[in-house]
Amino acid sequence: MHIGRHTYRMGITASVRVASHAWRYAIPVFAFVPVAALLSPVAGVVAFVAGLLALVFHRDPEREIPREGVLAPADGRVSVLRREGERLRVGIYMGVTDVHVNRAPMAGTVETVTHSPGANRPAFSKDSDRNEKVEIDCGAFSLVQIAGAFARRIHPAVEPGERVERGERIGHISFGSRVDVLLPPELDRADLAVEMGETVRAGETVLAGGVVTVEPGDGVAASRPRRGSEPKL
Repeated sequence: MHIGRHTYRMGITASVRVASHAWRYAIPVFAFVPVAALLSPVAGVVAFVAGLLALVFHRDPEREIPREGVLAPADGRVSVLRREGERLRVGIYMGVTDVHVNRAPMAGTVETVTHSPGANRPAFSKDSDRNEKVEIDCGAFSLVQIAGAFARRIHPAVEPGERVERGERIGHISFGSRVDVLLPPELDRADLAVEMGETVRAGETVLAGGVVTVEPGDGVAASRPRRGSEPKL
């Protein structure tokens, strides 16, 4: 697995942004459309729709960043709430219809980005703790991108030494998975603003409050692409 910076590109219209790796999946499918159409018009339509779905799956919408609190790093449903040592872990299961671009829950500097091989159990199961994962350690907090049974492509978009802002894009996972955040030790269950099973949105839903201070500009950090991104057309 390559761990490094990945840019975000525009989708098929000026109003739709998709993660760059969407084209890795969509282009081969679109290339197959003429062949499929020769076999059957229905097959051609199915192939074309499959290519569009790959782009839709990797959509990357803008988000309105709240002024306070620790933000959800992913869209989906809260599937894990537990204490691990001095920290709380909040896990979010991303279904196939959720946006799979991940965002920084807090501002900080990336210390390490570590890939750990593992199994590929369903991301909603307890066994998914042993799945392949990438941990982005920012000292005060850590973000863990976990592969699922079908999602075996984790794409972190940050490197050690980089500064990230609240709500900023930091990577994505292709085709269903889970993202956990290990909260700062200063936070406890009384600070949590979400419950098990609750639906959250990356960069918009507040997971917890209590220790986050927002500097000028932090609230709009997610509205600009990471360095190396292509501008909107």
